[in-house]
Amino acid sequence: MELKTVQTRHVPVRYFEGGTGPDLVYLHGAGGVTAEDPFLAALAANHHVYAPLIPGYGDSEEAPTIRDMLDFTLHTWDVIEALGLKDPILVGHSMGGMIAAEMAAVAPNDVSRLALICPAGLWDDDHPIADIFSLLPFEMPQILFHDAVAGAAMMTAGRNVEDPNFLQTYLVNNARQLGMAGRILFPIPERGLVDRLYRVKAKTVIVWGDSDRLVPPFYAHGFKKGIAGSELVSIPEAGHMVIVEKTPAVVEAIGRLG
Repeated sequence: MELKTVQTRHVPVRYFEGGTGPDLVYLHGAGGVTAEDPFLAALAANHHVYAPLIPGYGDSEEAPTIRDMLDFTLHTWDVIEALGLKDPILVGHSMGGMIAAEMAAVAPNDVSRLALICPAGLWDDDHPIADIFSLLPFEMPQILFHDAVAGAAMMTAGRNVEDPNFLQTYLVNNARQLGMAGRILFPIPERGLVDRLYRVKAKTVIVWGDSDRLVPPFYAHGFKKGIAGSELVSIPEAGHMVIVEKTPAVVEAIGRLG
């Protein structure tokens, strides 16, 4: 994947691009995305993938003008326009799924194919979503993965977690990223999406890991109920990071959109 920059009205946006096939825009979750992400590589096998970084992620500039859910939604539409794309397949994971769903609700005639992977955006007091802002690094694998041991190995691969420089860089980057994500996820990841889902007209596939401990599978049925005609694909032995635990199954589900 090649890292590029596109200019919107308010801020330059860094994005990854690669692959051949139908245009597909991938919106990442609160953990971000890198050029080496295996899920991007899998998507790029059959699609021309564009994966914009939310401002504040990676080496991208922060954007004080992006303050709330509407700002995130319109900003991402600005990115798609700046890239010159018309009706790309829209795919979002976690926070990115929340943004993608809002985009499809705000502009229902501009999204014909939508894939939501363990999206945030709904809330039920009896099924609380884990508070990522209070989690310590060592707690993340248990929350994000079906297999916490394998998940921890993935998260630390090639890194010396005992190196003070690594820890300092991690903490700084994490603060920048979660500071931006917190504008729509804190204190709870709910901004009224439930009342807008009926507006989504896109052919929609909803993908969920059966062992998701961050955003419980309970919410899969809320999205399915809210989006008329949507299809739910439940993937066993997978957690919130189903995109790396069960990559082929997620790609296959997205492929159902045509």
